[in-house]
Amino acid sequence: MENYKAYLFDMDGTLVNSEPLKGKALELACLDYGVIVDFNIYKNVMGESWQVVTEHFFKEANISPNLIEFNAYFRSHYEHLLRENLELNPNALNYINHIKSTGKQCAVVSSAASWMVEQILSQLGLKNAFDVVITKEDVIKHKPNPEAYQLAIKNLDILASDALVFEDSTAGILAGVSSGCDVVAVKHTFNQKNDLSLSKQAISDFGEMLV
Repeated sequence: MENYKAYLFDMDGTLVNSEPLKGKALELACLDYGVIVDFNIYKNVMGESWQVVTEHFFKEANISPNLIEFNAYFRSHYEHLLRENLELNPNALNYINHIKSTGKQCAVVSSAASWMVEQILSQLGLKNAFDVVITKEDVIKHKPNPEAYQLAIKNLDILASDALVFEDSTAGILAGVSSGCDVVAVKHTFNQKNDLSLSKQAISDFGEMLV
């Protein structure tokens, strides 16, 4: 797995433990409208576009909130949860440092809004670790569409065959494969409903990539 020129990482769930936190923030935002939902329903739409995610919660909660207002509630809860609970996934930092020490390139390719990516990278001291960062605002079509990975590959000035993608969702893996990249799946307790079968390998700890 060291024959690639660049390593492209999804962020939520792949690099950091933020997927349950995002689900909890969505639950709390629904509670602001007086409705109790179980944050675990986020598992059913994890990795999908924000529109799909919010519509899933709105349907479950039977609410039709103003989206700007709902997003503001969500952001307040999510920022707090990130400050209190955000962690890198096991050995992610060691693996990134190993890649950089060999002179290879790294990128973050996320469907999350830029403010989410910015807070996470800043909070973890990783703002300078990546040569390219792609967020929701950089593309028109979101995962499982390959546009985000195609843009990252273009900005890194490499061929798709020279990139290895790390993803934790069905949508993300489809996006990586459709872009022409090899994909490694990252398993965790929150993505058990996702189909990881198109990946070349599945890991639970980035230390597995250092063996």
